[in-house]
Amino acid sequence: MNIWGKKTMWEAGWGRTLLIAVLLFSLTAGLAHAHVVVYPKEAQQGAYEKFTVRVPTETDAATVQVRVEIPADVDISRFEPKYGWTYELERDENEKITAVTWQAEGEGLSATEFGEFHMQGKVGNEASELVWNAIQTYADGTVVEWTGSEDADRPASVTAVHAAASEADGEELEASSNSDASWLQWVTLFVAIAALVLSLIAVQRAQKRA
Repeated sequence: MNIWGKKTMWEAGWGRTLLIAVLLFSLTAGLAHAHVVVYPKEAQQGAYEKFTVRVPTETDAATVQVRVEIPADVDISRFEPKYGWTYELERDENEKITAVTWQAEGEGLSATEFGEFHMQGKVGNEASELVWNAIQTYADGTVVEWTGSEDADRPASVTAVHAAASEADGEELEASSNSDASWLQWVTLFVAIAALVLSLIAVQRAQKRA
């Protein structure tokens, strides 16, 4: 109670309510951003990329398994070994890798940890985006599916794919470079001639004074 005999905000209960609201907001905001994400977020058609699957643990139980479905428009061919984890591949009838599952050999990723899993592959020539559906499994049996749309609580990670530079664009760029080089050569020649003329004039003036 303050000097005027009135209850303070804390004594009236508003302070405690405000504090709880702030804590809850901070907690939910942190969870909302702690998704399973595949990087890079942008790629180019036909390019070879190193893809990184970043997995945060969001509960008190450890993350012990991560399964990622490989989009149809990317051919994954190699995986970087990760200490303490094994991985298994799933393939279709054409031997194309369609999914990979990383399994912890030990305790996995604890509540304060995250892990990154790396793989390499080629983006399709006609790809427009790569949608990475992922399933995260915890030690207590909880399964979280990161397969929703962009605005969902558990969205799938998406890599936007841009069109590759065409051969015509490359030829145009080369022609532009050649044109610039030619223009620079002419400018250099003009400056050299001008410098020579000025030198001759200076010599003539010096001879006349002599």
